[in-house]
Amino acid sequence: MRDPYKDYSKHKPRFIEQLKHRAHLLKREVIALYYAYRDPRTPWYARIFVALVVGYALSPIDLIPDFIPVLGYLDDLVLVPLGISIALKLIPPEVMINSRQKADNPIHNQAIGQVFAFIIIFIWVLLAVIAILALWKAINANH
Repeated sequence: MRDPYKDYSKHKPRFIEQLKHRAHLLKREVIALYYAYRDPRTPWYARIFVALVVGYALSPIDLIPDFIPVLGYLDDLVLVPLGISIALKLIPPEVMINSRQKADNPIHNQAIGQVFAFIIIFIWVLLAVIAILALWKAINANH
């Protein structure tokens, strides 16, 4: 009798390698979008959209929490790539060429990731404090 899992284990490493490669390309595009955001040739409307996409992609907090079955990974698998593809259509091609070249420089990218993480965490904490203060004010207004 033939083992049905034998074929799966043979193809598993290739599948995982493809996923890792795609994740690396996605990360590179997010970093390239950051550089495109900073480029003065990028239109203002593209900058606003890119800021939202990059901020969301690098945010440690998801719109849909990952613990929700199926929907939890929807944002990571659909919304972020969709946002990136829309952003790429808004940015001039020559800007993206230059931005991708900058994104391939590993020394700058690590510092950018740390700065972005700090900024995004700061924004989320600030929003949480504002929400808590508003809730506190609403609760105390009823007394």
